[in-house]
Amino acid sequence: MQTINPDNYQQQLDEKLKELHTTFRDIPLPAKIEVYPSEPLHFRMRAEFRIWHENGRAHFAMNEPGQKTPYIITEFPIGSVLINRLMTSLTIEINASSILSRRLFSVEFLTTLSGDALITLLYHRKLDDEWQSAAEALQQRIGVAVIGRSRKQKIILERDYVSERLHVDHKVYQYQQVEGGFTQPNANINQNMLAWSLDKTSDCSGDLLELYCGNGNFTCVLAQNFNRVLATEISKISVRSATANLYSNSIDNVTIVRMSSEDFCQALDGVRPFRRLQHIDLHSYRFSTIFLDPPRAGLDSLTVQLAMKFDNILYISCNPLTLRENLKVLGNSHRIEHFAVFDQFPYTHHLECGVLLKKTSL
Repeated sequence: MQTINPDNYQQQLDEKLKELHTTFRDIPLPAKIEVYPSEPLHFRMRAEFRIWHENGRAHFAMNEPGQKTPYIITEFPIGSVLINRLMTSLTIEINASSILSRRLFSVEFLTTLSGDALITLLYHRKLDDEWQSAAEALQQRIGVAVIGRSRKQKIILERDYVSERLHVDHKVYQYQQVEGGFTQPNANINQNMLAWSLDKTSDCSGDLLELYCGNGNFTCVLAQNFNRVLATEISKISVRSATANLYSNSIDNVTIVRMSSEDFCQALDGVRPFRRLQHIDLHSYRFSTIFLDPPRAGLDSLTVQLAMKFDNILYISCNPLTLRENLKVLGNSHRIEHFAVFDQFPYTHHLECGVLLKKTSL
């Protein structure tokens, strides 16, 4: 089990930055790399724990890689203060109720900076009316929305989302974050990424193409810098959330299309038509900028080739290794104007990076 010592936070960040410079030693980076450190404690807004049953009691637990026997967790210092408070309350509630604890194998917490929370209880049994009554009483006592899940079953007692308010450049943005959908785990660092992206694209103008838009986390903030935004996302859950978030923030210059990055690249290149785009006139857009926030695998070759056609490329990466490989190719047409590091995952080897590239003159 890793011991979290906030006194060592800066040291671990310095080591990651040293590794970053080694990784990008053959990439022409700007003279100044902007670094955004995390809070050393209570920075993580979501968490998932195994439930370990021993001697008639249920405990929060995690497994070390390669180990079958878990270790018991009584506190979670990297988790939000609210997660830690709810862990204490929920442990008492579960162990006081055989209905709630029976065949419970996992618990997920989703919290926000604005103080909202959602708890998902996962079971290896069918959930019945007796469970629902007990869960409703639990929800009433702890004052937090609860969801029950088992195989082919999902019981929503009140709602399946939390409401978040993020502060970016003296403005407040409202977000619906749905259970099961992707959200940025470190909310304060997320605010830093949003503010940095807004600032670096302030002079881009024209229209924006955004791939992998998720729940509209970046979309809602970046839309003000462009005439129009066309955003794509493959997940139905995320598309619904993005649509709701655009509405909540009174943003009306964004169109969202549910399709993969690969398919959209083919559509934009005229390889083949897609029914989901039949109501959109792609040729009417005057794209100046493409925004990319891909999964850890980075960009596929089609998307890289597409990006090279844009004047500006805004790239948020959760994997420096795949970012490096993509930048090697993008460097043939663009130069790196700005580079930032966001310590989204303290005490791990993971590091989030932000890059703005500008097309070079021929």
